[in-house]
Order: sequence, then C-alpha cells, then structure tokens
Amino acid sequence: MSFPIVRHRRLRRTAAIRSMVRENVLHVEDLIQPIFVAHGSGIKNEISSMPGVYHFSLDTLKPEVDEIAALGIPAVLLFGIPESKDEVGSSGFDEQGIVQEATRLIKSWYPDLMVIADTCLCEFTDHGHCGMVHTYEREGQLCGDVMNDESLELLARTAVSQAKAGADIIAPSNMMDGFVQAIRSALDEEGFEHIPIMSYSVKYASAFYGPFREAADSAPQFGDRKTYQMDPANSREALREAETDVLEGADMLMVKPGLAYLDIVRQLRDQFDLPLVVYNVSGEYSMVKAASMQGWIDEKAIVMEKLTGMKRAGADMIITYFSKQAAGWLRQR
Repeated sequence: MSFPIVRHRRLRRTAAIRSMVRENVLHVEDLIQPIFVAHGSGIKNEISSMPGVYHFSLDTLKPEVDEIAALGIPAVLLFGIPESKDEVGSSGFDEQGIVQEATRLIKSWYPDLMVIADTCLCEFTDHGHCGMVHTYEREGQLCGDVMNDESLELLARTAVSQAKAGADIIAPSNMMDGFVQAIRSALDEEGFEHIPIMSYSVKYASAFYGPFREAADSAPQFGDRKTYQMDPANSREALREAETDVLEGADMLMVKPGLAYLDIVRQLRDQFDLPLVVYNVSGEYSMVKAASMQGWIDEKAIVMEKLTGMKRAGADMIITYFSKQAAGWLRQR
C-alpha cells in the first residue's frame, strides 16, 4: 500500500508523537568529559584553539569536577601535561605523575565518578611520539622509527601505575601492535584483573586532531604518526584492528574520530557485541565553536544532532568536549 493510505507524516504531527516513536535517544549517562591537567599552581588557562576547554592545575581542578558531577556526567577522561619530558615518557608511569595525582584527587572527592586514564606516551615523551623511538639523521634532518615491541613494556607500566592510583578504566590510545595484550597481562599480574580496558581500537591518522596537539602539548617533533595510526581511506582494516583487540582482551572498543567515520562505527556495531565508544574529537569541537562564534550555526541544534547521529550509528558512549553543554541541554529537555 502507498499514499494516500500510508501517510508517514502522521507520526511526525506533534512533539509528543515524535518523542514517542523516537528510535535513538541521547542520555547524560552516555557522555564522557575529557579533562587536561597540568603541573603547577593557579592554572586555569583556556586552550586558544578550543574555546571553553581549559588546562587545570590540581589546585584549580575541583570546581570543574564539581560541575561535571553535578550535571550527572558519569565519567571523565584524563590527559596530563607533565612537568618534564624525556625520550621514554617516564613521567607517564611515575607514581607521582600528574595523571596519577589527579586521579587520586578526583576519586577522593567523588568516589563514584569514573576516572578513565588515557594510556599513551605522546604527552610525556620529548619527541611527541606514542612509543619509544630510534632516532637518526638523514640529510641533516632528525628522523626516527617508532619501535613497537620495545614500547609495550612502557605502556604496560603506565597502565599499572594509573590503576594503582585509582583509575577505574584504562584507555590505551597508542596503536602499537599487541598493546591490549601487553596491558591486560600487566594489569592481571599486578592484581588489577577487575580493571577494564577501553581500547582505542580504530584510531585514524586524522587531521581532526589539530587542536588536541595544543591541548596536550603532544605534537611530534619529527615525522608523523601514519606508521601506527590508521589510513583514513581504509575500512576493512578497522575490522581487523578491532578483532585483534577483542582477542587480546579489550572490554570496550573505540572509534576515533567520530563524525567522518560513522560508517566505521556502524561496521563495528554490526560485527562486535562489546560496548562501543566514539570520540568526538578536538577538530570536530573547534569547527562547531568557530562557526557558532561567527553566528553561522545554531550551536545547540548542531551539537545535539551530531551526538544523536553518533548514537544512531551505534555508539554506546561518546567522549566529547561538549559533554557539559549537552548535559545541561538534556536537563532542559
């Protein structure tokens, strides 16, 4: 049967009907708020390329966490800017490192607020890469190869130190081969078999990360990350990456970035039954903010449509710098 018997607009006629038949609904419990913590005191510095996002020192952090908790956002994702960096990222696995100290503080203030620790070395290495690097000169320029297997031990040490500090979830983002297995084994050996791994399973070498480089002070000092992060042109490879992480013991899978990769989100949703996370990354945030500041778009409408689209594609959780704003809008709804 077709028109005039079938009239699709009947189910769109009023707000109440539209709400009743809505297939995908965004909830505050779906949101994860990233936080950038830095050494020092009295620091609350807005990141120039990410309006509304700040670096916090430990002594200025509590009001931010108070607001997140009051909004009902269930989890934060911690990134750290250390006091010093070296070639192996030792401040990443320092028991008194910035992420570890921030974790202990947040858990003392809000025991039920989940702390997710980003587990990578790029914020802590002086070369800005996500693993150990063998450096050399070529035609007078510094070059380097990121060493996979040698990096795994350092990443595992970082994960264990984060778990010891009280992190509820370990989120390794380094894209080294075998990283989930190495971290799972290390956590289990140290008695943290109950700590889940939220793996950055499908992480593309994306131009959408630009503002994050400033936020995390993690730009590579030479070369790029294309030898370990994925080619944006590939989709079948995403399924191989995710399957490997499942076999190695990942408890949750992630796709990063989100907006340009919703086809990948859907493929993972259809293929795997683990909880699926989407990272609405810095470039996606900054573009919306810039257009909104120019008056070109309705920021609230754009953000909520975008986050709902990620849910529709299959996301169970969304990491987004819009978490606080979205939580406030959801309250109004």
